[in-house]
Amino acid sequence: MTNILAIAQKELRSYFASPIAYIVIGIWALLYGYFYASLLAYFVRQSMQMSQFGGAQPVNINDQMIRLLFQNVTILVLFLMPGITMRTYSEEKRSGTIELLLTSPVTDMQIILGKFFGALALYAAMLAVTLIHIGILFIYGNPEWKPIATTYLGLLLFGGCFISVGLLISSLTKNQIVAFTVSFGVFLLLWIIDWMGSFAGPTISSLLTYLSVIGHLEDFTKGVLDTSHLIYYLSFISFGLFLTAKSVDTERWRG
Repeated sequence: MTNILAIAQKELRSYFASPIAYIVIGIWALLYGYFYASLLAYFVRQSMQMSQFGGAQPVNINDQMIRLLFQNVTILVLFLMPGITMRTYSEEKRSGTIELLLTSPVTDMQIILGKFFGALALYAAMLAVTLIHIGILFIYGNPEWKPIATTYLGLLLFGGCFISVGLLISSLTKNQIVAFTVSFGVFLLLWIIDWMGSFAGPTISSLLTYLSVIGHLEDFTKGVLDTSHLIYYLSFISFGLFLTAKSVDTERWRG
């Protein structure tokens, strides 16, 4: 465990030693702030319109704003996550440090888990930025905290799936641009895979719907913790890391 944490810290420091972390977090904060301000203005207008009707039910801020906000957050994850994962192994191969890493006294799985948790820590820092805006809603409003907590858990697992796939793709090439492009393409495919089910039979449709990473996030945004969704995300992450381990093992034998 000590080796994993050491590698994770090294990975996290390397993100901030280059412009990657600052660019990704900056773009994230800018776009998230725009979505937040737009949806908040829409929610205020809607609340004022509803208040004009006597006896009307108050507008639910969780349903009418926060859920929509987090749906936009998933879009940001789709576009920005390849920028985080593209360098995990590609940079090691390009700079020639992959040989030193593979011959160091740590196992392949420790290296993979260290890189995974390092990227996940950066993603968690990005999510932490959004807590400031959510905190403002608690100061001036009365949102329900349980759906928000489960949504953050779902987003963390959602991002973990993309990181595990990004690690696999980065381990297959030394070109970061190629890793970014292929990662985005695979992420997009996993995003829209359930759409393709509408053109297939019921069996294929249900299978593709289950494989969709975005479909399993819906219950989290409603405050529902379904074990089937937890199992899906954890299994997805484990399988992605397993394939990455096989890819790294192949690189070791080639070396």
